Amino acid sequence: MTIKNTIDSLDTLVRLRSTKVDRLQADMAAQQATRARYQANLARLDGLTSGSGASGTLPLALALNCGQYKLAVIALADNHRTDLSLHEATMAVSQRALNDAWSERQLLGQVLEQKKGVAALAQNRVERKREDDLATQSWLAGRK
Repeated sequence: MTIKNTIDSLDTLVRLRSTKVDRLQADMAAQQATRARYQANLARLDGLTSGSGASGTLPLALALNCGQYKLAVIALADNHRTDLSLHEATMAVSQRALNDAWSERQLLGQVLEQKKGVAALAQNRVERKREDDLATQSWLAGRK
């Protein structure tokens, strides 16, 4: 495999990894928005629980109704907290995948730059050799 093919292949890999990183970043942004919605919902549910007032001062039927309402809201909030913790665990896995993809992309980018440097150095050597050969031929032609 020539150095040009290697550089082209590495360039393609870097572009693919960049696309993967972009996709994972978009996924993380969506997951963060979902987490923010969970947190906002939990704040509202906590507000509903505390905003319903004390049920002990109400008549019996209303106190029972208010107590059941609070229990339902508390149960819903608990379910939301559980869902939020599961979602945050998923986010942690996604963040690790994003970090791995970013590191891989950076590493491939460094290898690509190294190969480009090697190719440029080889090209410079070829050009210098050609210039030296031309200078030698010119000098020899001038001596005759």
